[in-house]
Amino acid sequence: MQEYTSDALVGTLVDNRYLIQSKLARGGMSTVYLATDRRLERDVALKVLHPHMAGDPQFLDRLGREAKAAARLSHPHVVGVLDQGEDGPLAYLVMEYIKGHTLRDVIKEKGALTPRLALALIDPVVEGLGAAHAAGLIHRDVKPENVLIADDGRIKIGDFGLARAITTTTSTGALIGTVAYLSPELVMGRQADARSDIYSLGIMLYEMLTGRQPFDGEVPIQVAYQHVNSSVGAPSALVPGLAAELDELVQWCTANDPDKRPVDGNTLLSELRHIRTNLSDAELELRPPAALPAGSPAAAPGAGPVAWAGASGEAHTELLGGIQRPTEVISRASNPTTVLSGTPRQGPPPQSPYGPLATPEEHEFGAYADVAPDAPPAPASKRAQRKQDRGEEKARQRAAATPSRSLRAGNPRRRGLVWVLVLVIVAVLAAGAGWFFGMGPGSPGTIPQLNNKTVAEAQQLLRTAGFQSTTRDVFDDNVSPGLVVGSEPPAGKVIRKFESVSLAVSKGPELFPLPGLTGKPLEDAKTALNGAGMALGPVAESYDDATPAGIVLAQNPGKDTPARHGTPVGLTVSKGPQPLPVPDVRGKDQGEAVKAIEAAGLKAAIAPETVFDKKVPKGAVVSQDPASGTLTKGSSVTLTISKGPKLVDVPSFIGKQVDEARKALEQLGFEVRVNNILGGFFGTVRDQEPVNKKVPEGSVVTLTVV
Repeated sequence: MQEYTSDALVGTLVDNRYLIQSKLARGGMSTVYLATDRRLERDVALKVLHPHMAGDPQFLDRLGREAKAAARLSHPHVVGVLDQGEDGPLAYLVMEYIKGHTLRDVIKEKGALTPRLALALIDPVVEGLGAAHAAGLIHRDVKPENVLIADDGRIKIGDFGLARAITTTTSTGALIGTVAYLSPELVMGRQADARSDIYSLGIMLYEMLTGRQPFDGEVPIQVAYQHVNSSVGAPSALVPGLAAELDELVQWCTANDPDKRPVDGNTLLSELRHIRTNLSDAELELRPPAALPAGSPAAAPGAGPVAWAGASGEAHTELLGGIQRPTEVISRASNPTTVLSGTPRQGPPPQSPYGPLATPEEHEFGAYADVAPDAPPAPASKRAQRKQDRGEEKARQRAAATPSRSLRAGNPRRRGLVWVLVLVIVAVLAAGAGWFFGMGPGSPGTIPQLNNKTVAEAQQLLRTAGFQSTTRDVFDDNVSPGLVVGSEPPAGKVIRKFESVSLAVSKGPELFPLPGLTGKPLEDAKTALNGAGMALGPVAESYDDATPAGIVLAQNPGKDTPARHGTPVGLTVSKGPQPLPVPDVRGKDQGEAVKAIEAAGLKAAIAPETVFDKKVPKGAVVSQDPASGTLTKGSSVTLTISKGPKLVDVPSFIGKQVDEARKALEQLGFEVRVNNILGGFFGTVRDQEPVNKKVPEGSVVTLTVV
């Protein structure tokens, strides 16, 4: 959505290339404008940094490196970075312009979303971040405002111009990001990685499912404090009936300890799609309570009134300093740990050490470790509830089968034999159980490392370790076909040997047919490549008499060729018809001139009218149009042919004064030559040659003067 407010930059030309049309938005670090790239004649989003950021050479140097790294990332769900530079006091980024709205607009309009819509909207965001993480980039400012939804339905994650390479270790001394979505490690001043983006995604998913942000406060520092010292609650606390798998997904992403989150976007994407596939239609179409207003923050225990977040729920990028002056932009507190960790943690109890997506066995033995013995256990999920119900039913069945009376009194020897028999049975059962759980199929074992091994090698390793295995085929860009990508459960996991291990076997990279680009304008071809997840390769230019300039003539690889995402596609683009120089044929005979014009690839056209010319002989070219420059093949050159010099009557000037005769003859176009006899004392023409006849214009007339 465009913001139509006055701005000094609107209407100006940045770097002699980008004409600013209007102001789109303003954040804590920059202002975004709609601009026109006059060189390529397309609309772009121009992000101009605020003066206090543009004046920091160290920050600009890092921004340049980040922009180059982001520009190399080509993915259908990531807004492309096109250019970066400085123009006097202005520092700017140029990004792909997406006409549409943001995820923030969707949350404002609809409030809490159904699980189906929330998962569908966040899926391409996670896929785009996964591609960035695989390329070594982190975003650091994931929020609904940076999720762009085009009018044609495309969803892209934007603002990667402010991302930071994972290996970069420099720091600006301030927190860069939106405080409502900041990860605890960023608040504490520690190094960010892909798991920091995952935390922000978890906060965003919580807001999509509930219509509220999990933490609020009167000033940003209070929200940052809660990120460090509180845990994000289950969304189902605000949306009753929400699937337990969604609670676990949100709390997995928002774990305070980064080691307990998904390692990157691709890991989260596989779990997200697994959950979407396994939830029922009723769970996916669950309608949140109508009482949840859009954009209002959650009421956390002990939180103050909602003054800072405001009714709009807008989340701008903040430069957050110490707690003493929360309304100003100041540097980070010298010891953020002491500032943000001064009081005991509040909020929901810590998660089970087995993580939010633990196996059923781990939930059974670990989820209720902190529950008092005399209190009934509160199941952590629907699966745990169903398991508890089954356990209680089995206990009731065992109780019903147990005799309510002891063995009747009888012969002491018989009772002794019975007790011996019971003890023997118990000993046998104990020995069998000991063998089963100690050395047999129920004994624990550690899954070996199986990556990049053949299926036969992996299965042999598993058999040696006492495990049975199954296989499933998966696409993988990095592992050769036929080799094991990984296992489920993963290597190093301790499980019982009777549990099966699933091997993921690589089918090689997933290949997609290349789109046909021939006949498209270059910009449309680039858009098609971006939409197909492919990269633009080298672009060559070639003259073509039949194709206008800027149209794609050929592509390499060709249309429908199977290729993995990111494959560069080379293009040959038309430069239009080749210009041909016009030869100069003036003064040449007509036939010779026509041959010269046609030899140059042009057509000769003869003007219908011939003209007199005293210098050009009859039948030769007097003039041509055009006389020079270039034309395209087959264009015409018009030739005007000479009729030769015009014939003029020479009157007699014998007996007249020489000056009078000279002037009259020159006016008729003749050249006059005077031959004086005896010095020409009288100045009278005694003789002339020629006289009283027609001669060509410009001929010489000789006067004999006495």
